[in-house]
Amino acid sequence: MITVKFLGGAKKSFSTDHMEIQKSNISIDDLLGHLTSIKPQTTLELDTDNILIAVNGIDSSAMDGKMTIIKDGDTVSIIPVIHGGSPKRVIFSSSKKNVQLLEIKGDKKIDVSFLDGLRKRFPKLIIQAVSSEFILNTSHAKKIISLSLICQKNDNLLSKKLETDILMRFGLTSQISDAIKIAGIKPKKNFFVVSIGPKKELDSLYLSLKPSLSEIFSKNHSFSIKKQFRINKRQIDCVLTKTPLEDILVERASVLL
Repeated sequence: MITVKFLGGAKKSFSTDHMEIQKSNISIDDLLGHLTSIKPQTTLELDTDNILIAVNGIDSSAMDGKMTIIKDGDTVSIIPVIHGGSPKRVIFSSSKKNVQLLEIKGDKKIDVSFLDGLRKRFPKLIIQAVSSEFILNTSHAKKIISLSLICQKNDNLLSKKLETDILMRFGLTSQISDAIKIAGIKPKKNFFVVSIGPKKELDSLYLSLKPSLSEIFSKNHSFSIKKQFRINKRQIDCVLTKTPLEDILVERASVLL
């Protein structure tokens, strides 16, 4: 038997603060699938992309993420990243590393020095800025960042630095200067701060940037993305998946030379 505790907004999804599940030796991913299947249809949806999950008080991202096995007698706590309102950040685990996405409101005073300042203040984090115009959605962001992390693990980065590789893959270019020009910070334009590292450092970065945060993925930039990378309707129609534009972007990012 597994005890599941719901904290914050998660309680509204199940109309309770805890429940007991007659299962064991299942992964967190399996548990989330089960919870989704038994959730009352009349309650708020549980955003499984924006939750923190702890097993016996230990953050699952420090274990095996959603593949962490839950055993008989374990207690699982589910905590929404944001309590109510529009989400202000996305946190996920990839290649056993913690990744955070924060969307910053555009400001004419913000330039590359803003990024340099963050890196000096948070030296334990890998930090990059990517124009919001070149991140389609949460899934697209996760796949590109995960791709860079896998390439780092296999010693196959496009650049010597992970943060530069991330920017190049969002900009779909193997040239650093072009990546900065295409997908870097632009005056008055929203951008994402991508950060990778220890959970405590990510939380500190989030708190420091909280006053400048925008509603994450507040706009759909599919039109500008298709225009920039010359992706037409015929190309999209040839991809027989539920997310053709996203899949085209990820495929192109994976074969950069």
